Amino acid sequence: MRDTSTDHHRFAVLADHGQFYLQDLDAHAAWMRSHADSGAPAGWTEEAVNSDRISVHPHSIAVGTARSDVVETTVHVHSTTPTANLEEAEHVAEADIELPNGDLAIYGPADDPGQERHIHLEAGRYRVRVSYIPYVPPVEADELGDHFLYRIDVWPVDSLAALAVLKQGPSSWAG
Repeated sequence: MRDTSTDHHRFAVLADHGQFYLQDLDAHAAWMRSHADSGAPAGWTEEAVNSDRISVHPHSIAVGTARSDVVETTVHVHSTTPTANLEEAEHVAEADIELPNGDLAIYGPADDPGQERHIHLEAGRYRVRVSYIPYVPPVEADELGDHFLYRIDVWPVDSLAALAVLKQGPSSWAG
């Protein structure tokens, strides 16, 4: 796959509770405050857990992981739609995220405020592709579950598109 990314970041993220987040922090927090009493449904539906492996919320995407442990994550920012590498990945899903502040924060549920990693982008709508690439970690981990490199590709888009699974991994995938 030809790498058309203009910006590349590598992070080790503590995916406590089997997930980590991609968020515009301030926008998501404001949405949560304004909808606190609305009974808005949680994003981790049965389909999100067993099929999509990502959960979409306003200004936020939660990435489900096969382990509640530190996971390797790369974020590639592109100016145009990159080619999907369906050969290497076991599972690939895409969704849109609105970043009105242009701040893409990457963090896990156990991270304290201020521990997020930030990528600064132009404010707007972006498409996010999450590829689950089988991975052999540099050291043996104690936590059970498959090892994946979570490759995140991000690029600007003009129009809204639905969540899409480009390649479906096995249904029994975590553990």
